[in-house]
Amino acid sequence: MALRFSLIFLFSLFLTTSFLVSANGYINGGDDGILIRQVIGNDDDHLLNVDHHFTIFKKRFGKTYASDEEHHYRLSVFKANLRRAMRHQKLDPSAVHGVTQFSDLTPAEFRRKFLGVNRRLRLPSDANKAPVLPTEDLPSDFDWRDHGAVTPVKNQGSCGSCWSFSTTGALEGANYLSTGKLVSLSEQQLVDCDHECDPEEKGSCDAGCNGGLMNSAFEYTLKAGGLMREGDYPYTGTDRGTCKFDNTKVAAKVANFSVVSLDEEQIAANLVKNGPLAVAINAVFMQTYVGGVSCPYICSKRLDHGVLLVGYGTGFSPIRMKEKPYWIIKNSWGKKWGENGYYKICRGRNVCGVDSMVSTVAAVSTSSH
Repeated sequence: MALRFSLIFLFSLFLTTSFLVSANGYINGGDDGILIRQVIGNDDDHLLNVDHHFTIFKKRFGKTYASDEEHHYRLSVFKANLRRAMRHQKLDPSAVHGVTQFSDLTPAEFRRKFLGVNRRLRLPSDANKAPVLPTEDLPSDFDWRDHGAVTPVKNQGSCGSCWSFSTTGALEGANYLSTGKLVSLSEQQLVDCDHECDPEEKGSCDAGCNGGLMNSAFEYTLKAGGLMREGDYPYTGTDRGTCKFDNTKVAAKVANFSVVSLDEEQIAANLVKNGPLAVAINAVFMQTYVGGVSCPYICSKRLDHGVLLVGYGTGFSPIRMKEKPYWIIKNSWGKKWGENGYYKICRGRNVCGVDSMVSTVAAVSTSSH
């Protein structure tokens, strides 16, 4: 027992004093963030400078730049993001932060290209409220991926359409529960055709790559008669096309949707009963996230990114020396980001606003089609 405690303590100490990015093969630390420690074979002490590290980054993520000036600028942004990732590591020690595909983007560029919850939009005051569900017999952990209700991780590209992926993910799960069939639904239909507006704020409308809101998208889908399959209306990552919706090829229909209480037990109960949930979150720590359970000491609750809540679990945190409950989030930045496209964020304190805007949707059953 004493040996086990000593090992846990040493591991915890290592995490708090090092900058670790094991999931991408990087270990970063020391020298004010300028030198990067790279694991190569068994040579743990091999040090590479940032230029060499930037070369590895470009190769890994297929990055190319149009000119020497652009290359020089992106290198400077990369250096700044390494320092930023180290700050994030100190603020969020139970997760792993470091080099991601977004490490050559400024925070402003990252927000503009890869986020997309319209901050001007709000849940209507008369939005349907999900009924209170019993919580006594909830499983200790649950994951809809294990039950066949979640499609593979998708990639929104450089388009602020995260809200559409959150919407389709929730309806894909609901449609699976209603029909027994998992069908990938079209985000591009929402990007091209959904211009639903907030009834309480004139001019705030779902706007393709410029952002939107999941509840507005559910409202559009209800009015339009449903969503087409991904294969029939494939994603392009742009919003310059015309609407190509064909109501003869609808693959899933919305029966109703509602807002879930901020109470985390109710969120868990709705997740287990009704399928994956559409969620908004503050994504400031996600630009540098590599893996682990994100539980930052400080995080704004200003919502700017739409994701899909697919499950929850509990894991041991060596930093806090206790079990740490977490939500399992499906993201839309491809499988190379995070834990194969997924994000774990701690459960219990509304961290980064993860409990602030949660919606559940029900699909029309097969017998009703």
